[in-house]
Amino acid sequence: MMHERKRSILTGLLISSLVAGFALAMVGCGRTQAAAPSPPPEVRVAPVVQQDVPVYSEWVATLDGYVNAQVRPQVSGYIIKQNYKEGSLVRKGQVLFEIDPRPFKAALDRAKGDLAQAEAQLGKSTLDVERDTPLAKARAIAQSQLDNEIQAKLGAQAAIESNRAIVEQAELNLEWTKVTSLIDGIAGIAQVQVGNLVGLNSVLTSVSQVDPIKAYFPISEQAYVLAQKQSSAAPSKHTVSFFGSSLDLILTDGSILAHKGKILLADRQVDPNTGTIRIVAAFPNPGNILRPGQYGRVHVETNMKRGALLVPQSAVAQSQGSYQVAVVGNAAIARHIYLAESELDGKATTTRIGALQVWHKQEGGWRLLARQGFRLPA
Repeated sequence: MMHERKRSILTGLLISSLVAGFALAMVGCGRTQAAAPSPPPEVRVAPVVQQDVPVYSEWVATLDGYVNAQVRPQVSGYIIKQNYKEGSLVRKGQVLFEIDPRPFKAALDRAKGDLAQAEAQLGKSTLDVERDTPLAKARAIAQSQLDNEIQAKLGAQAAIESNRAIVEQAELNLEWTKVTSLIDGIAGIAQVQVGNLVGLNSVLTSVSQVDPIKAYFPISEQAYVLAQKQSSAAPSKHTVSFFGSSLDLILTDGSILAHKGKILLADRQVDPNTGTIRIVAAFPNPGNILRPGQYGRVHVETNMKRGALLVPQSAVAQSQGSYQVAVVGNAAIARHIYLAESELDGKATTTRIGALQVWHKQEGGWRLLARQGFRLPA
């Protein structure tokens, strides 16, 4: 029994030793494989391009008619006819609505009758004065009678002038029963219907001139001051005046209006609540495609960076709020670069060509890695 127990113990120790040795051998093989050197990574390089880069700014704009006219009646009465198609193009002087003219026709006839009566009275007074003038000189009648007749004649002349004015007013009132458009433009939806009683404060419809069309957009006070400085600066090859630049209008679907716009004016004051000033621009609108109330984005070139250094977007890495690229010189190193900033609004802005701007000078001939984190031999 004792010999068999010792044999079992020795057998177990031998098996344990073999297992432990095998495990150590496996660990050693794993360490040997992990320590094997990896092949050097392949990286791409790109040259730094130096050129003048325009800086753009964008603002949200609201479109409005170049001229907006509310159509109001100048007399009171009942609408008897609507003569235009809503949403259509109307011309200046075109009749849009008609008001019942009968009361105004009667008033005109009455005024003409009063004028005729005043003219008849003037005729009688004239005859009296002509007849009695020699009699008064011959002392056949009292001088006071002639004086009264002369004053009656003057009163008749004044009555004629007054009645003529009443006739002119009656003619105007009759003419105003036909409500016309004051401008060429797009007529809006009618605010009244046939049979409605309208007065001087009633708005019948609105007409807007939309070619060209205005765009209103606010810019900050700082942007306005910088723009004014640029516009008054001496012109040079790389000076871009904000108020003299052509504008692009980006529509809500992302498309760009085919026609360039121009800035018309700046508002007379800065809004104290927002610290912005409103700018007015105008864009051609052939076909009247754009309408008042639409939104868009005004895209304008606000500055020109001279001799900017440009790198591909793929070469830029962001780390802790800064942007880095790896450069290849005597050794690969990392340098910070920043997105091009607009001098008008201070917001980060990319350029039209899709590149980024390097704000510090670099020696010519350096090449940029498309990937960061690798050091190449000198």
